[in-house]
Amino acid sequence: MPTDKITDLTKTARALNKRDFECAVVPDANEAAKTLLQYIPPEAVVGIGGSVTIRELGIIGKLEARGNAVIPHWQPGLTEETDRKLRRQEGLADYYLTSANAITEQGEIINIDGIGNRVAHMIYGPENVIIVAGYNKIVPDIDAGIARSKEIAAALNAQRVGSKTPCAKTGKCVDCDAPGRICRVITIIQYRPWQTKIKVLLVNEKLGF
Repeated sequence: MPTDKITDLTKTARALNKRDFECAVVPDANEAAKTLLQYIPPEAVVGIGGSVTIRELGIIGKLEARGNAVIPHWQPGLTEETDRKLRRQEGLADYYLTSANAITEQGEIINIDGIGNRVAHMIYGPENVIIVAGYNKIVPDIDAGIARSKEIAAALNAQRVGSKTPCAKTGKCVDCDAPGRICRVITIIQYRPWQTKIKVLLVNEKLGF
């Protein structure tokens, strides 16, 4: 059973709503997947960011099974050219699914990217963006959000992709200048950008990193 963080998530949802994000709270990953299927029309093209959270929901297979065209760049054996092409296509999709490295209790959304396609698509490109985040992504403030993004999310992502960085070896951020550094772009979305519809789905379960 997930730890009960509903009260904290509900407070964060209210803060997000005040910042013009449409936000909902769901009890678990299964309900999150069901909610996404309600949000996204069967005929929509869906771009999928490089998100462990989204893949933990099992939503990609569910979308494909009902006929959605899905564009994910996380595929084995891609050439650099094909990888770049898919990342660009994700930004032209009807819907874009991703997570966040951190969301503050005040409703700010914080991310760190190496390439920048994910944060770019969250801000402008797809008309509809849906961010799914487990309770483990909620932090007190921006400083804590940046710290979490570097010390937890970036370190684990560096290990996942096999980066030759200090954090991939030790699990600790030393703010390195290694060629493989993946902390290259920091974004803080303080209010919903005018031309992008952003839904945030907060889940009472630990998801992704």
